[in-house]
Amino acid sequence: MLIYKTVLSCRLKMTSRMETLTTPDYDDSTMCNIIDLNDFSKTYLPPLYYIIFIISLVGNGVVLCIMYKFEKLNTVTNIFLLNLIASNIVFTFTLPFQAVSHSDEWIFGEMLCKLVNGCSYLGFYSSILFLTLMTFDRYLAVVHSVVANRQRRSCYAVLLSVIVWCVSLAASLDLFVHFTVNEDNQMGGLVCEDPRESHWKMFALYKQFVLFFLFPLAVFVYCYSRIIITVISTRIVGKHRTVRLIFIIVLMFFAFWSPYNIILLIHSNKNPKECDDSLEYPLRITNNIARLYFCINPFFYTFLGKKFQNHVRRVLANKFVCLTQYESSSAEQQNSSLKITGRTDNTPCSFNQRVH
Repeated sequence: MLIYKTVLSCRLKMTSRMETLTTPDYDDSTMCNIIDLNDFSKTYLPPLYYIIFIISLVGNGVVLCIMYKFEKLNTVTNIFLLNLIASNIVFTFTLPFQAVSHSDEWIFGEMLCKLVNGCSYLGFYSSILFLTLMTFDRYLAVVHSVVANRQRRSCYAVLLSVIVWCVSLAASLDLFVHFTVNEDNQMGGLVCEDPRESHWKMFALYKQFVLFFLFPLAVFVYCYSRIIITVISTRIVGKHRTVRLIFIIVLMFFAFWSPYNIILLIHSNKNPKECDDSLEYPLRITNNIARLYFCINPFFYTFLGKKFQNHVRRVLANKFVCLTQYESSSAEQQNSSLKITGRTDNTPCSFNQRVH
């Protein structure tokens, strides 16, 4: 009997030690269908990232080339627009690294781990702030046109752009510092992740939610409410076209950006002990829907900007002779509309018309 108890005690100790050695050191929430989520990421995310990378690079590049060829780059609106394109490109260049990481493991080392994730949020945050700044600039140009015509100078636009980049860098600085490469105990391989404790991640989450979602949303609602009232009261057609371009760009930004922020906030406040993975797939899907915005917004300039459309037609007409006749007929229609509205000058308006 004594021998039996001794053998049983040894077996229990060995079993307990084997469980200690084989059980990873993370909470139960990480065990919720993590394999299915990783399979989803490996299958769908890398092709999506490459598609976004190509379309975003081509789209932003086309807008940049058209502006360089036909526009004055030192105007207030175009300075903000150039910085917005720079923000999109900074974010876009991080996508191939993330695509490789999702398809296998992180193979680029710790320095690029910090740089890629920091630049991803730097481009993201600066893009949000430049859209907010462009909205406020449109508000000044429409609602306070007399003051804006005296105060809107390119030097102020450059100074505000520098401030936006500094604020965005400060907001993403912790990501440059804390992201590191660790071994994935469950799936195997190296991962680039933020190893900080949960309360620091919650602080970063609420910082993003307040500064880069609620604050731009408040500016957006207030400025465009005042702009719509002013435009309706003045009934000037030229203002409608100028305001509509920026309005739809910002509106689409929040349509792509809001679902991810809302689901992320709900997901972060759930009980980590509960094995509820109902928000995992929506969280990843909405996150990548938000990324899609960075390849879509150049096309809003193409399809909604009247003068930008004319610039594109001029470029295509030089390449394809069959479009020359179409360009001529469009110019005749434009000249006739100018005569009807009382304009006598034949000079084309700028890409983003200054509203008086």
